[in-house]
Amino acid sequence: MPNRLAHETSPYLLQHADNPVDWWPWSEEAFAEARKRNVPVLLSIGYSSCHWCHVMAHESFEDQETAEYLNAHYVSVKVDREERPDVDAVYMEAVQAATGQGGWPMTVFLTPDTEPFYFGTYFPPAPRQGMPSFRQVLQGVHQAWDERRDEVTEVAGKIVRDLAGREISYGDAQTPGEEELAQALLGLTREYDPQRGGFGGAPKFPPSMVLEFLLRHHARTGAEGALQMAGDTCERMARGGIYDQLGGGFARYSVDRDWVVPHFEKMLYDNALLCRVYAHLWRATGSELARRVALETADFMVRELRTNEGGFASALDADSDDGTGKHVEGAYYVWTPEQLREVLGEQDAELAARHFGVTEEGTFEEGASVLQLPVRDGFVDAGKAASVRERLLAARSERPAPGRDDKVVAAWNGLAIAALAETGAYFDRPDLVEAAVAAADLLVRLHLDEQARLTRTSKDGHAGANAGVLEDYADVAEGFLALASVTGEGVWLEFAGFLVDHVLARFTDPESGSLYDTAADAERLIRRPQDPTDNAAPSGWSAAAGALLGYAAHTGSEPHRTAAEKALGVVKALGPRVPRFIGWGLAVAEAALDGPREVAVVGPSLDDEGTRSLHRTALLGTAPGAVVAVGVPESEEFPLLSGRPLVGGEPAAYVCRNFTCDAPTTEVERLRAVLSD
Repeated sequence: MPNRLAHETSPYLLQHADNPVDWWPWSEEAFAEARKRNVPVLLSIGYSSCHWCHVMAHESFEDQETAEYLNAHYVSVKVDREERPDVDAVYMEAVQAATGQGGWPMTVFLTPDTEPFYFGTYFPPAPRQGMPSFRQVLQGVHQAWDERRDEVTEVAGKIVRDLAGREISYGDAQTPGEEELAQALLGLTREYDPQRGGFGGAPKFPPSMVLEFLLRHHARTGAEGALQMAGDTCERMARGGIYDQLGGGFARYSVDRDWVVPHFEKMLYDNALLCRVYAHLWRATGSELARRVALETADFMVRELRTNEGGFASALDADSDDGTGKHVEGAYYVWTPEQLREVLGEQDAELAARHFGVTEEGTFEEGASVLQLPVRDGFVDAGKAASVRERLLAARSERPAPGRDDKVVAAWNGLAIAALAETGAYFDRPDLVEAAVAAADLLVRLHLDEQARLTRTSKDGHAGANAGVLEDYADVAEGFLALASVTGEGVWLEFAGFLVDHVLARFTDPESGSLYDTAADAERLIRRPQDPTDNAAPSGWSAAAGALLGYAAHTGSEPHRTAAEKALGVVKALGPRVPRFIGWGLAVAEAALDGPREVAVVGPSLDDEGTRSLHRTALLGTAPGAVVAVGVPESEEFPLLSGRPLVGGEPAAYVCRNFTCDAPTTEVERLRAVLSD
């Protein structure tokens, strides 16, 4: 009989709806039940494309005996971290504080008053490598709850008090200047892996936001080292197994230092961020590889992640059916020499093996290889390589596909909107811009209410029940600002304004200017989450700083500019010390230091050839965080167009920053020079 998760919209929760565990969704009713029964709460947090979440579910939550023990002694609560990042954040902070590490699945034991007292991540079904079994943990916690209740509640109270003392207040600090950004670059240089690209050792994650900082720093200062680190890292990733050499798009991370073997799930946020980075790398260098990867990643998102409603799904699973009914990680993506021969024949299989680095020994499990591009272009005839790739992709499409998490997350769709809008504009792909507009329309139609408050998720055209958090407001505003610059439609600037106004009113401490991840009127948790560090995606804090800064540049609004500068105080504090973990904050700081520049392009119409040339040149300018408005003179679509006439009857571009404007120009080359100065 299905448990209480059967009526949820989260694909992750629905995966557990038929477990023998009597799961509850996160709700006051669950904790009321725990109080009534006088039992602790088992809180299990994960997400649908998490490999070890699936493993623990199969080993423990699908096991009848384990479920009966849980049902007898606990109230079990299951949370999708992607739907409730606030719940995930406060308990992950507790797990990391207590154990020094964290991850998913996250397993936390709570009092009926939501206070945590015992923590872990994955627990095996039998003792393994010094880890107790899940049953041993359940029995131990139950015994402690029954026999040492005072001690348990004392520990829980102390943990909550310690967490409450961690509140961050960097809002009074000043914005970072030249010195802090130079120190951040030096810190990154020390951690850079010159042989392989990227930073640190295994596992290696795509440093999307750090790459954006490096590109902006090079644009502003001309620092060649910054550009080289960005370019080399992008090339290594694009040639590695972390990049899908057949279908485009990036896996979550590489388990090794060389980008060879990925953890195979593909997340929307990674691909949106990396699509934009590669488009910006092409903008800075003209790299053909960067152009190809940006377009292939954009096409992957539209082809594989776009939902029927026009939004973008969260993720593709790492695991899929290997053809025998068994779910195996990477089964969809890896190849053996024999599989190549079956599809391509002997001669072309040999060529493909050399081209994609497929060996008899394999680079993955059981003699299979993850496809790479270990040799530079030119080793194989381009036409032949394209033919081989198409045939392998067609054959792969016959394999059982990985599952897709169909929920639409507002924040990640905001990132995708920005990436697709810019990539479409740079490479003359109006279909990509249209995909961005369709996703933005869905967010407005389904995720925004009459007060412009955001809902975090939707699925199958139905809005979820959870309120948007800071990253939702900030990333969606960022996407709308990019769309406004690309399309010339001022309505997107207007919607961005509604969202950043909510940031000021509901997410900002009015005294210090520091930011919170949840709104002042959101559900009260054991603490109000507040994390300025960029992790897999920009933190709400740094994303909000960027959106506030961009909106202020468009409108001249002093309150938004001041709020952005206060928010950047955290970057001044953390940038020189931990630059890898505040990359987007550093990128926003580069924009603030550069102005950012405000570009107004006026012409007789948006379809006028001269207007379009100036508009495209403005979008291709590398000045960090520049905002672009395009329209007819005295249009009310954008404040930047006010008082900006044609020059001698010709389309013209006006460039300003820091309350100072250059003379307007009608020449594309002059505008290009001004925006790369």
